[in-house]
Amino acid sequence: MIHEIVENRDYKQMVRLQIKEVMTFLLNSNQEFAITANVKGITFHPQLPTSILDQLSNFSLFVLSNYTYSTIKIDNEFLYFEAGFGKENFGSQVKIPLTGIFQIIIDESIIYINPIATFDKFFEKEKLEKKSMDVFKNNPHNKKLVDKGHQK
Repeated sequence: MIHEIVENRDYKQMVRLQIKEVMTFLLNSNQEFAITANVKGITFHPQLPTSILDQLSNFSLFVLSNYTYSTIKIDNEFLYFEAGFGKENFGSQVKIPLTGIFQIIIDESIIYINPIATFDKFFEKEKLEKKSMDVFKNNPHNKKLVDKGHQK
């Protein structure tokens, strides 16, 4: 029964909207906050060095304050921000699907919990689709097809 609910497209859209609304409210209130997120759904650009990536737990805490807070952007699908990682303060742009955000935290209080973030298979599918598209686009013969598709 739980799988039928969390896999339901309308339910996922509702959760996505709730997360966006909570974070937008916090941003409009100039309230710094933290999130825990499912690392399997996160994209780092540039990619974090293996030495740093290996230290992240499956659900990692990201404190969105100071400079990082000032870089936050949010759309209907993703949360974006810049952050420094590890002792080297390795800079990376972070892109997290809203459904991959497990908790929203102020001080030490959890103000939002998202059960969808615990279902890894959603993020494995998204990563696989992205890798597949990247391989497709890297073939020079396919580049023309991709470019034509974006011109419409």
